[in-house]
Amino acid sequence: QVQLVESGGGSVQAGGSLRLSCAASGSTGSRCMGWFRQAPGKEREGVASISTGGSSIYYSDSVKGRFTISQDNAKKTVYLQMNDLKPEDTAMYYCAARSGAFSCRGLLRTDFDYWGQGTQVTVSS
Repeated sequence: QVQLVESGGGSVQAGGSLRLSCAASGSTGSRCMGWFRQAPGKEREGVASISTGGSSIYYSDSVKGRFTISQDNAKKTVYLQMNDLKPEDTAMYYCAARSGAFSCRGLLRTDFDYWGQGTQVTVSS
């Protein structure tokens, strides 16, 4: 089992920045971590994912060039740096981990087995 705890959400104005953190504990042998988001009335969508050591990184088209995913293996923490935030980025952001020894292969929601409780990001215009 893997436990994931997100932090760093908040309210910002358009153009601002936030940095989300996801601390993993438990059986943290996952080789793939990701960030997803879900806005009210919408499906959960993939934002970014990263394989151990950064061997593969994926971003959704909507955040490419504005968001950066990174990890600190020593701290078992994954980060999502979000710059130039837009009102359409408003959502609950979830950290996710893939079980087993599989690297990331994209942003397929069904690839991820463990989920955090989420942290709210609100961007005002």
